[in-house]
Amino acid sequence: MIMKFELEKFHRNVPDAEIIADVKRVAFELKQNFLTMSQYAKHGKFDNSTPKRRFVSWSKALALAGLGKSKIQQNTRLSDEELFRNLEEAWVKLGRQPRSTEMFEPVSKYSAAVYKRHFGSWMKALEIFVEYINKEGNVSTEETIKNLQIEPSTRHKTQRGVNWRLRFLVMRRDNFKCRNDGWSPANGIGRTLEVDHVVPWSRGGETIMENLQTLCSKCNSGKSNLE
Repeated sequence: MIMKFELEKFHRNVPDAEIIADVKRVAFELKQNFLTMSQYAKHGKFDNSTPKRRFVSWSKALALAGLGKSKIQQNTRLSDEELFRNLEEAWVKLGRQPRSTEMFEPVSKYSAAVYKRHFGSWMKALEIFVEYINKEGNVSTEETIKNLQIEPSTRHKTQRGVNWRLRFLVMRRDNFKCRNDGWSPANGIGRTLEVDHVVPWSRGGETIMENLQTLCSKCNSGKSNLE
Protein backbone atom coordinates (compact mmCIF):
# COMPACT_ATOMS: atom_id res chain seq x y z
CA MET A 1 0.00 0.00 0.00
CA ILE A 2 1.42 3.38 -0.99
CA MET A 3 1.74 5.74 1.94
CA LYS A 4 -0.02 9.10 1.66
CA PHE A 5 3.19 11.15 1.54
CA GLU A 6 4.54 8.86 -1.21
CA LEU A 7 1.35 9.31 -3.23
CA GLU A 8 1.56 13.09 -2.88
CA LYS A 9 5.21 13.03 -3.97
CA PHE A 10 4.25 10.98 -7.02
CA HIS A 11 1.46 13.43 -7.94
CA ARG A 12 3.82 16.38 -7.67
CA ASN A 13 5.86 14.86 -10.49
CA VAL A 14 2.87 14.49 -12.80
CA PRO A 15 2.85 17.10 -15.62
CA ASP A 16 0.07 19.71 -15.56
CA ALA A 17 -1.12 18.59 -18.98
CA GLU A 18 -1.68 15.03 -17.74
CA ILE A 19 -3.84 16.20 -14.84
CA ILE A 20 -5.92 18.48 -17.07
CA ALA A 21 -6.31 15.67 -19.61
CA ASP A 22 -7.64 13.37 -16.90
CA VAL A 23 -10.14 15.98 -15.73
CA LYS A 24 -11.35 16.32 -19.32
CA ARG A 25 -11.56 12.53 -19.67
CA VAL A 26 -13.82 12.14 -16.65
CA ALA A 27 -16.17 14.89 -17.83
CA PHE A 28 -16.28 13.34 -21.31
CA GLU A 29 -17.09 9.90 -19.94
CA LEU A 30 -19.86 11.37 -17.79
CA LYS A 31 -21.13 13.28 -20.85
CA GLN A 32 -21.00 16.62 -19.00
CA ASN A 33 -19.55 20.04 -19.69
CA PHE A 34 -18.83 20.47 -15.98
CA LEU A 35 -17.34 18.34 -13.19
CA THR A 36 -17.60 18.32 -9.41
CA MET A 37 -14.81 17.34 -7.02
CA SER A 38 -16.88 14.41 -5.74
CA GLN A 39 -17.32 13.11 -9.28
CA TYR A 40 -13.60 13.36 -9.93
CA ALA A 41 -12.86 11.61 -6.62
CA LYS A 42 -14.94 8.68 -7.85
CA HIS A 43 -13.76 8.48 -11.46
CA GLY A 44 -10.45 10.35 -11.65
CA LYS A 45 -6.99 8.85 -11.97
CA PHE A 46 -5.60 11.13 -9.26
CA ASP A 47 -6.80 12.21 -5.84
CA ASN A 48 -9.40 14.98 -6.24
CA SER A 49 -7.24 17.37 -4.22
CA THR A 50 -4.44 17.11 -6.79
CA PRO A 51 -5.99 19.41 -9.46
CA LYS A 52 -7.07 21.84 -6.75
CA ARG A 53 -3.58 22.07 -5.20
CA ARG A 54 -1.80 22.17 -8.54
CA PHE A 55 -3.94 24.96 -10.02
CA VAL A 56 -4.76 26.91 -6.83
CA SER A 57 -8.50 26.18 -7.02
CA TRP A 58 -10.91 23.64 -8.47
CA SER A 59 -12.55 26.36 -10.56
CA LYS A 60 -9.19 27.21 -12.12
CA ALA A 61 -8.59 23.55 -12.96
CA LEU A 62 -12.01 23.37 -14.64
CA ALA A 63 -11.30 26.53 -16.64
CA LEU A 64 -8.00 25.11 -17.89
CA ALA A 65 -9.83 21.96 -18.91
CA GLY A 66 -12.40 24.00 -20.82
CA LEU A 67 -15.19 23.03 -18.42
CA GLY A 68 -17.76 25.09 -16.60
CA LYS A 69 -19.29 24.93 -13.15
CA SER A 70 -22.05 22.52 -12.18
CA LYS A 71 -25.67 23.58 -12.52
CA ILE A 72 -25.94 23.96 -8.76
CA GLN A 73 -22.95 26.32 -8.74
CA GLN A 74 -24.35 28.25 -11.72
CA ASN A 75 -27.80 28.55 -10.16
CA THR A 76 -26.48 30.29 -7.07
CA ARG A 77 -25.89 33.36 -9.25
CA LEU A 78 -29.33 33.49 -10.83
CA SER A 79 -31.24 36.74 -10.45
CA ASP A 80 -34.83 37.09 -9.24
CA GLU A 81 -35.82 38.06 -12.80
CA GLU A 82 -34.36 34.87 -14.30
CA LEU A 83 -36.07 32.66 -11.73
CA PHE A 84 -39.38 34.50 -12.13
CA ARG A 85 -39.27 34.16 -15.90
CA ASN A 86 -38.61 30.44 -15.63
CA LEU A 87 -41.47 30.09 -13.14
CA GLU A 88 -43.76 31.96 -15.52
CA GLU A 89 -42.84 29.58 -18.34
CA ALA A 90 -43.52 26.55 -16.13
CA TRP A 91 -46.87 28.04 -15.04
CA VAL A 92 -47.91 28.60 -18.66
CA LYS A 93 -46.81 25.13 -19.78
CA LEU A 94 -48.94 23.52 -17.08
CA GLY A 95 -51.83 25.96 -17.38
CA ARG A 96 -51.85 26.35 -13.58
CA GLN A 97 -49.60 26.98 -10.61
CA PRO A 98 -46.75 24.45 -10.71
CA ARG A 99 -46.06 22.14 -7.79
CA SER A 100 -42.55 21.84 -6.40
CA THR A 101 -42.41 18.20 -7.57
CA GLU A 102 -43.04 19.32 -11.16
CA MET A 103 -40.13 21.75 -11.39
CA PHE A 104 -37.86 19.76 -13.65
CA GLU A 105 -37.21 19.57 -17.41
CA PRO A 106 -38.99 19.91 -19.76
CA VAL A 107 -41.36 21.94 -17.58
CA SER A 108 -38.64 23.90 -15.76
CA LYS A 109 -34.93 24.57 -16.22
CA TYR A 110 -34.47 24.91 -12.47
CA SER A 111 -35.64 22.61 -9.70
CA ALA A 112 -37.70 23.68 -6.69
CA ALA A 113 -34.53 23.27 -4.62
CA VAL A 114 -33.01 26.22 -6.49
CA TYR A 115 -35.99 28.38 -5.52
CA LYS A 116 -35.79 27.20 -1.90
CA ARG A 117 -32.14 28.18 -1.67
CA HIS A 118 -32.77 31.56 -3.30
CA PHE A 119 -35.99 32.62 -1.53
CA GLY A 120 -35.97 30.50 1.63
CA SER A 121 -38.84 28.18 0.70
CA TRP A 122 -40.92 27.12 -2.30
CA MET A 123 -44.04 28.89 -0.98
CA LYS A 124 -42.07 32.07 -0.35
CA ALA A 125 -40.84 31.97 -3.95
CA LEU A 126 -44.44 31.71 -5.19
CA GLU A 127 -45.60 34.55 -2.95
CA ILE A 128 -42.83 36.89 -4.11
CA PHE A 129 -43.45 35.95 -7.75
CA VAL A 130 -47.19 36.69 -7.52
CA GLU A 131 -46.48 39.99 -5.77
CA TYR A 132 -44.00 40.88 -8.52
CA ILE A 133 -46.52 40.06 -11.26
CA ASN A 134 -49.40 41.90 -9.57
CA LYS A 135 -47.27 45.02 -9.23
CA GLU A 136 -47.05 45.12 -13.03
CA GLY A 137 -50.77 44.43 -13.30
CA ASN A 138 -51.69 47.46 -11.19
CA VAL A 139 -50.40 49.80 -13.87
CA SER A 140 -53.27 50.99 -16.08
CA THR A 141 -53.15 51.11 -19.85
CA GLU A 142 -53.16 54.91 -19.77
CA GLU A 143 -50.16 54.98 -17.41
CA THR A 144 -48.35 52.44 -19.57
CA ILE A 145 -48.39 54.54 -22.73
CA LYS A 146 -49.04 58.14 -21.62
CA ASN A 147 -45.37 59.12 -21.59
CA LEU A 148 -44.38 57.27 -24.74
CA GLN A 149 -43.88 59.14 -27.98
CA ILE A 150 -45.36 57.92 -31.24
CA GLU A 151 -42.68 56.23 -33.31
CA PRO A 152 -42.76 57.96 -36.74
CA SER A 153 -41.81 54.80 -38.63
CA THR A 154 -44.65 52.70 -37.18
CA ARG A 155 -47.11 55.24 -35.73
CA HIS A 156 -47.25 53.12 -32.56
CA LYS A 157 -46.87 54.04 -28.91
CA THR A 158 -45.95 50.50 -27.86
CA GLN A 159 -43.57 47.87 -29.16
CA ARG A 160 -44.94 44.91 -31.06
CA GLY A 161 -43.37 42.26 -28.80
CA VAL A 162 -45.18 41.17 -25.63
CA ASN A 163 -42.85 40.95 -22.64
CA TRP A 164 -43.11 37.90 -20.41
CA ARG A 165 -44.80 39.68 -17.50
CA LEU A 166 -47.56 41.11 -19.69
CA ARG A 167 -47.93 37.73 -21.38
CA PHE A 168 -48.46 36.08 -18.01
CA LEU A 169 -51.04 38.70 -16.97
CA VAL A 170 -53.01 38.17 -20.18
CA MET A 171 -52.97 34.39 -19.84
CA ARG A 172 -53.94 34.54 -16.18
CA ARG A 173 -56.86 36.82 -17.07
CA ASP A 174 -57.93 34.27 -19.68
CA ASN A 175 -57.53 31.36 -17.21
CA PHE A 176 -54.68 29.88 -19.27
CA LYS A 177 -57.16 28.84 -21.98
CA CYS A 178 -57.47 29.62 -25.67
CA ARG A 179 -60.22 32.21 -26.05
CA ASN A 180 -61.18 30.69 -29.39
CA ASP A 181 -61.69 26.99 -28.61
CA GLY A 182 -60.98 26.69 -24.88
CA TRP A 183 -57.85 24.53 -25.22
CA SER A 184 -55.58 24.48 -22.16
CA PRO A 185 -52.23 22.83 -21.36
CA ALA A 186 -53.97 21.33 -18.34
CA ASN A 187 -56.16 19.09 -20.50
CA GLY A 188 -54.26 18.53 -23.73
CA ILE A 189 -50.92 18.23 -25.44
CA GLY A 190 -49.53 19.04 -28.87
CA ARG A 191 -50.13 22.79 -28.70
CA THR A 192 -48.84 25.81 -26.81
CA LEU A 193 -50.50 28.95 -25.54
CA GLU A 194 -49.62 32.25 -27.20
CA VAL A 195 -50.62 35.87 -26.74
CA ASP A 196 -52.01 37.61 -29.81
CA HIS A 197 -53.16 41.12 -30.73
CA VAL A 198 -56.95 41.39 -31.15
CA VAL A 199 -56.55 44.37 -33.46
CA PRO A 200 -53.41 43.39 -35.42
CA TRP A 201 -50.33 45.46 -34.69
CA SER A 202 -49.96 45.95 -38.45
CA ARG A 203 -53.35 47.68 -38.42
CA GLY A 204 -52.60 50.01 -35.55
CA GLY A 205 -53.37 47.75 -32.59
CA GLU A 206 -51.28 48.49 -29.50
CA THR A 207 -49.56 46.02 -27.18
CA ILE A 208 -51.81 46.60 -24.16
CA MET A 209 -53.95 44.29 -22.00
CA GLU A 210 -57.21 45.34 -23.65
CA ASN A 211 -55.88 44.46 -27.10
CA LEU A 212 -54.29 41.13 -26.23
CA GLN A 213 -55.82 37.68 -26.01
CA THR A 214 -54.72 34.13 -25.31
CA LEU A 215 -54.87 31.74 -28.26
CA CYS A 216 -53.51 28.24 -28.71
CA SER A 217 -50.84 27.80 -31.37
CA LYS A 218 -53.34 26.04 -33.67
CA CYS A 219 -55.85 28.90 -33.61
CA ASN A 220 -53.23 31.59 -33.75
CA SER A 221 -51.48 30.09 -36.78
CA GLY A 222 -54.67 30.33 -38.80
CA LYS A 223 -55.56 33.83 -37.67
CA SER A 224 -52.91 35.77 -39.63
CA ASN A 225 -53.62 39.50 -39.34
CA LEU A 226 -57.41 39.12 -39.18
CA GLU A 227 -59.38 40.57 -36.28
